[in-house]
Amino acid sequence: MGRLQIAWVGICLAAAMAACGGDEAKVVCGAGTHAEGGSCLADLVSAPVCGTGTERVDGVCVAAALVACGEGTEQVGDECVPINTLACGDGTHEEGGACVPDLATEVAPAVLGRLLYFDTNLSTPAGQSCASCHTPDTGFADPDQQLPVSRGVHPWLFGKRNSPTAAYAAYSPDFHYDAVEGLYQGGQFWDGRALDLVAQAQGPYLNPSEMGTVDAAALVAKVAASDYADLFEAVYGPGSLADAATAYVQVAEAIAAYESSPEVNRFTSKFDFYLAGEATLTAQEASGLALFNASDKGNCAACHLSTAEGTIPALFTDFTYDNLGAPRNPDNPFLGLGPEYNPDGANFIDLGLGGALGETAENGKFKVPTLRNVAATPPYMHNGVFNTLQEVVQFCNARDLGGFPPPEVAENVNTVEVGNLGLTADEVLDLVAFLETLSDGYVPDGS
Repeated sequence: MGRLQIAWVGICLAAAMAACGGDEAKVVCGAGTHAEGGSCLADLVSAPVCGTGTERVDGVCVAAALVACGEGTEQVGDECVPINTLACGDGTHEEGGACVPDLATEVAPAVLGRLLYFDTNLSTPAGQSCASCHTPDTGFADPDQQLPVSRGVHPWLFGKRNSPTAAYAAYSPDFHYDAVEGLYQGGQFWDGRALDLVAQAQGPYLNPSEMGTVDAAALVAKVAASDYADLFEAVYGPGSLADAATAYVQVAEAIAAYESSPEVNRFTSKFDFYLAGEATLTAQEASGLALFNASDKGNCAACHLSTAEGTIPALFTDFTYDNLGAPRNPDNPFLGLGPEYNPDGANFIDLGLGGALGETAENGKFKVPTLRNVAATPPYMHNGVFNTLQEVVQFCNARDLGGFPPPEVAENVNTVEVGNLGLTADEVLDLVAFLETLSDGYVPDGS
């Protein structure tokens, strides 16, 4: 019997022999195997058939790359999506084609505060925000400069005072009595009745002559229904809106954080650039600066400090209280309100700090305001009695020489530092020119 060779699954078998002899066998291997050394061995990498939208890469089916995305788009997964071209600021990120606040960053309290500050839904009825009386375009003071005082959310109601600027208020110390100087300093509002910015921010919401919300719970309910409620809880913790009393204070804290931010306190006036050597004062402005600082001339710097304190640029206030003898303003619409809002009617006299403290020695004193942005914030004085800077400077210059109405509060008037400065008409204009260099937003030549 001759040699019999049989190929079966790639293995050479010899019938009646211990080994295969003769020429190498021609092995026929099945699918998924290949011939190697006379045997059929399993393929190590199969070659699958890939479905629609996929392709084989190193033996594996993966999503096929799109041929090309159009201009302004990019491939994300297997889709072309718009490329993010937004330049979102600190504390925000791009989402759905818009910049939205980050939910947890170091700047989140100020970002939340900004949303609260500009939210007109927080008044009752809706329509008034913090910015309604403290607008960036007018130095964070009242944009309605035709009125001597500020109007409330109800158009027939008015506060008794002109809204002061919110800019640089964050630098005011807490309200206190300085025993060394023998005077009160710091705090917020014209009369110092709020300890700090957080206390101040809680006032307007519940004032019926201002934003008119009935109580803290009603205000917090509005915040809970807002688009930024998630951000609020990201800043103050899950469930933080459930406790109205605590959340109301947190609303004020967030607003105070925004009011403490560089967006509100910019230090970008011509005077700032002048000190940095990036701007030059005109001859008139330089004369005004000299008059401002001269103790025997304007002497404005006695209260409106014009030098830096450490790393803080000049704030143009010492945050004290003074009675400049400002006249009563007969055009103040508050005087015409009914007894529910103004029990004294047309006979109302604003005692300022003295009224807040109940101390007659402080009657007629109001907080010394910052002069930063002063050119953008008419009218002037607590009751808006003066409409222009020139009127204010001339009043301080010549109050005691006649030609002005008597003080609203005749006691405690400062007769040492203001009232008879002896400035010429040109010097008054020079001072006004300098004051106009204190407005933020100056752009140096060549910038």
